[in-house]
Amino acid sequence: MSRPIRTLAAAAAAIALVSACNSASTNGTSPGGSGDAPGNTRGVTADSIKVGGIVSMTTASGYSKKDTDLGAKARYLRANAEGGVHGRKIEYLGAEDDGQDPAKNMAAARKLVQQDKVFAVSPMSSVTFSGADFLEQEKVPTFGWGTLPSFCGPKYIYGFNGCLVPTPGGTLNQTWPEGIGQILGGAQGKSVAIIANDSDAGKFGIRTFQQGFTSAGFKVSYAKASVPGTAVPSDWSAYVKEILSSNDGKAPDAVVSVMQTPNNIGLFTALKRSGYQGLLSDPTDYDPGLLAQDATRQALDGIHVLLQFQPFESADPKMAQFKADIKAAAGGKDVPLNMHMLTGYMSADLFVSIAQKAGKGLTVESFQAAAQGFSDTGTLVGDRALPKGQKDSFGCGALVQLKNGAYEVSVPFKCYEPIPFK
Repeated sequence: MSRPIRTLAAAAAAIALVSACNSASTNGTSPGGSGDAPGNTRGVTADSIKVGGIVSMTTASGYSKKDTDLGAKARYLRANAEGGVHGRKIEYLGAEDDGQDPAKNMAAARKLVQQDKVFAVSPMSSVTFSGADFLEQEKVPTFGWGTLPSFCGPKYIYGFNGCLVPTPGGTLNQTWPEGIGQILGGAQGKSVAIIANDSDAGKFGIRTFQQGFTSAGFKVSYAKASVPGTAVPSDWSAYVKEILSSNDGKAPDAVVSVMQTPNNIGLFTALKRSGYQGLLSDPTDYDPGLLAQDATRQALDGIHVLLQFQPFESADPKMAQFKADIKAAAGGKDVPLNMHMLTGYMSADLFVSIAQKAGKGLTVESFQAAAQGFSDTGTLVGDRALPKGQKDSFGCGALVQLKNGAYEVSVPFKCYEPIPFK
């Protein structure tokens, strides 16, 4: 991934929000404090806004979210082509690779703030977010996919489709259980097994989805965050055996994996070889690039994938705009679309939308004030509202199924009534 695109006027460039600096603005006062005034704000000049991102470009398992960076770049390129944010072009530094490593995530956050002196971090896309407390302390507006607890509660951290891992007092998005219930002809009398990695994200995923599926009327026969998060198992037989006997000695009606593609391929392949005929679902394998490999395509065939945005197959004009923006950012080439691109794109879109509302005199304080009363409708993730989104999900989503080498919408995009999280 190339390093900073220094001037986006010439490159028509992009942005990925980044962080604030340790010493804040040029006079040494802290970000957002009394020295945070127009002309004296970290990462903001008369004609530019400096931003950066943190993305798991490389991982031990081979799984990559690198296209998150392309998605952010695409949205920022369009913002700059349309005149920038109140005349300021977005100077996108690209995304730092945290390697899905907590130490590298923290190092990336520190670099963006202390060395690069960015105004914001967007996107932040990883299964680890050890830099969250640092970015919050430094008052750095940060945007990403709200699948980690750090996106739920802090003042300066925002999920592009809200808080998806709420704390008690928040709500749960019911897209997944309600959608699977529709496919199965109703949840009553149906059972589901939920499996995740042994990580913070995995444990929170089990906790939330167990409650969500139970509330929708399912019997949750199995719910464990037991798969190692650092390496993909070579033998899935122990997991398969437990799952297939979890429903009072029988197989559950559905198996839901809260894991990434390499783990899903291994688990689903093992389940199919065991003769399992039930529904299989995960939240990560919506990636046309996966279809290029026969083995991968076969392993994931039939899988229903959870989306928290409009499917690429949608006829929504905003989806057409997204596709055109991605093509422009890819140098005019048609590239396979994936959910990582949309993660980066919508993270950038929320940042740009709030920055526009903040007005010409952009400061951390004015940005935060704009965020607190922000709302819009009909986006690719549904209706957005803040500060609601820092506690609750926006509640929208869809399901697609990989079938005969292509994705088909199995449950159309819809917004569901959230439930209280206990």
